[in-house]
Amino acid sequence: MGGIGQGVKKPVKFRRVTIAADGDWKVSRTGCGMDAGSMTGYRFIIVDDHPLFRGALSQALGDAFGDAAVLEAGSLDELTERLATAGEIDLILLDLTMPGVHGVSGLLYLRAQHPEVPVVIVSASDDPGTIRHCLDCGASGFIPKSQPVEGIRDAIRKIMGGEIWLPTDVDLANAPTGETAELVSRMSTLTPQQVRVLMMLGEGLLNKQIAFKLGVSEATIKAHVSAILQKLGVDSRTQAVIAVNKIGGSGDWSRLPN
Repeated sequence: MGGIGQGVKKPVKFRRVTIAADGDWKVSRTGCGMDAGSMTGYRFIIVDDHPLFRGALSQALGDAFGDAAVLEAGSLDELTERLATAGEIDLILLDLTMPGVHGVSGLLYLRAQHPEVPVVIVSASDDPGTIRHCLDCGASGFIPKSQPVEGIRDAIRKIMGGEIWLPTDVDLANAPTGETAELVSRMSTLTPQQVRVLMMLGEGLLNKQIAFKLGVSEATIKAHVSAILQKLGVDSRTQAVIAVNKIGGSGDWSRLPN
């Protein structure tokens, strides 16, 4: 299998998308990637619960980047284990719906817990609203699973070159705005520990149960809950969970890593 060139790794800034209420979106550079046109040796993690798709995507990455190291994870728990032992990772390719992930919950967790690792979404859910939510939550691109193999390879090459890749037939100006977009923006301000507490609130756990799982005092959890409510602009734990479900779906928060 051929690579895309030889040479020394060159850092290049990844870009983030900020979308205004009128549908316009601006790109700014944050974080570091590598120059995809002059090097090989990338390290990828594919996170998807379908082994056949992981295998096909791994093959596509191998064809595009000859000496890339491609790791696989079938759940967010497995991904957490990979990140703990794999060393530096250049890109995570994340599905939106699988064990431990529902809607943007997995992306939100990764951006909070591992902000240094770029994440691109590879998903069958490719409506403009979903794509917009992912970009608002910090994704470095969105690749529909319906893309042909060569299209996926080309998209990843561009993402590794520092671009934000989106489907050409998607008009984000028509994506939902208003309350949901504001909520996504508020959720992005949560700290990693606050995200974990919010996940457990979605599971229906009491403060003392959350404190036990996280190994902290109940007073600390009460402080986190107060901060979460303030950042989300809601008055109760129940409202916080309802707000999260508006953009992340319901039912899978409890399966994110503790």
